[in-house]
Amino acid sequence: MKIYTKGGDKGTTSLIYGDRVPKHDIRVEAYGTCDEANSMIGIAVSHLPSDTNKELEQFKQTMHNIQTILFHVGAELATPKGKEVKWEVKQEHIEQLEQQIDRWEEQLEPLRNFILPSGHPASAALHAARTIVRRAERSAVVIKDELNNPLVLSYLNRLSDFLFVAARFINKCTNGEELPLRADI
Repeated sequence: MKIYTKGGDKGTTSLIYGDRVPKHDIRVEAYGTCDEANSMIGIAVSHLPSDTNKELEQFKQTMHNIQTILFHVGAELATPKGKEVKWEVKQEHIEQLEQQIDRWEEQLEPLRNFILPSGHPASAALHAARTIVRRAERSAVVIKDELNNPLVLSYLNRLSDFLFVAARFINKCTNGEELPLRADI
């Protein structure tokens, strides 16, 4: 299979099942933004050392799972309404995010003020991924009536919370500094 098809040379692209839409279509924006978030999560993980402790290795596996699910979320967003979705977000995927958030938060100091993206490069990249997921969510909300699965919105919403806590967790594991919002400016 060739990587290039030339089908998009005139500003259109195919959704799943072959429907052609302009590349500026909000559906393309939504799944493309999921792809962007996925790439940023990959960058974050690439900053973690490879010969690490069990905790960080488990973190990497968790992120691999998240990247896989996020890829499928993009596919759901690229599937026109009424068409069969080959894989879909389930309530259990959202609950898994919530359970992991709770496990990590038990190990973290409670927040007493706003924090800025900072600390270990992986943490800062996870904060960037969080903001990209929020953008994907805003795009998906625009087409919420066209979605085959409304849980996509819930998943994206929870994923951004998950990435925030993941960024904090990585700073804890790597002794990265969380910078508070300055009150003196």
